[in-house]
Amino acid sequence: MSDSKQQQEQALGKVRDRIDEIDREIHRLLNERARCAQSVAEIKTRGGTEEAVFYRPEREAQVLRKVMSRNEGPLPDQEVARLFREVMSVCLALEQPLDVVFLGPEANFTQQAALKHFGHSARCKALDSLDAVFRDVEAGHANYGVVPIENAEDGAVNHALDLFSRFNLGICGEVELSTHQHLLMTDPAELERLDVIYAHPFAFNQCRHWLEARCADVKCVEVESNAEAARKAAESSSAAAIGGDVSADLFGLQLAQSNIEDQPDSRTRYLVIGRQAVGASGQDKTSILLMAHDRPGALYELLEPFRKRNISLTRVESRAAPQSAWDMLFYVDFEGHADSPEVAELLQELESGSVELKRLGSYPKAVL
Repeated sequence: MSDSKQQQEQALGKVRDRIDEIDREIHRLLNERARCAQSVAEIKTRGGTEEAVFYRPEREAQVLRKVMSRNEGPLPDQEVARLFREVMSVCLALEQPLDVVFLGPEANFTQQAALKHFGHSARCKALDSLDAVFRDVEAGHANYGVVPIENAEDGAVNHALDLFSRFNLGICGEVELSTHQHLLMTDPAELERLDVIYAHPFAFNQCRHWLEARCADVKCVEVESNAEAARKAAESSSAAAIGGDVSADLFGLQLAQSNIEDQPDSRTRYLVIGRQAVGASGQDKTSILLMAHDRPGALYELLEPFRKRNISLTRVESRAAPQSAWDMLFYVDFEGHADSPEVAELLQELESGSVELKRLGSYPKAVL
């Protein structure tokens, strides 16, 4: 072995020894944090008569924001926060595993949003309708539900808005997700032999231009879900599926081509629904439903209290109120928490006016 090669090996050996030391310290601290989580569970359940609340959205949002603010690199802020998100998920599962339902089918972007928000230690289950998600959470069969509420292409998911008027549930959090589509295969080295692509029609729509440019001669087969596409692709080395990260994880597929969607900046917003009120985190939103009669100037009257208090609106959706004595239903998101004096004053004024108001909850702004 040459002198330079020997010197290189010695230098690498020292760095690897240091990595091993750091790994042991990380491991020790992870277990110490887990033991602290168990102590939290013991304190919360000791002698209590009310049901203990283990998941605190405002507390987790504050922790993740601190992680990002103190990060000095070289790891990006978002990646460090995702690592801590998983650590918190594992530790919370030691206190009490969370049951989370989401609008299925399995392996869709709503499941990806649920995992992004709660981490992979949450027990996530796909349900076949928004109604079923709301029913399971209200009945206590699940701790939380995750539902899509808007995206850049489709606007608000109107049925979800209707369900908020029917069910006695609140919003506990929000998730913002970049909806990237990937070409998934068992072995990306077999890309040249690709003869069929499976995907949900919506996925084919999102990737039409890429497919026309790169895979014009490949057979495209529509299936009912991302999960079914991934399952079929996993059966053949010459087949591929279009799907997100969750599809790849669930079916052991690899990314043959990443981010093949025609609009790479497409984002979808999801809401976390539950039965608990959420405390202030310092960076919060509040959501309400307003029911009013359809008459000239109605919307102006609803928005005027926000303007005079300089409260920023982040979303306003309107539609005909279903099965109601009122004519119009307005879904409104705005900045601030219901416990703050200006928001409390705003809600009091709205409730005293000629509308019916339903408070959907205050919750932390999306962190990741």
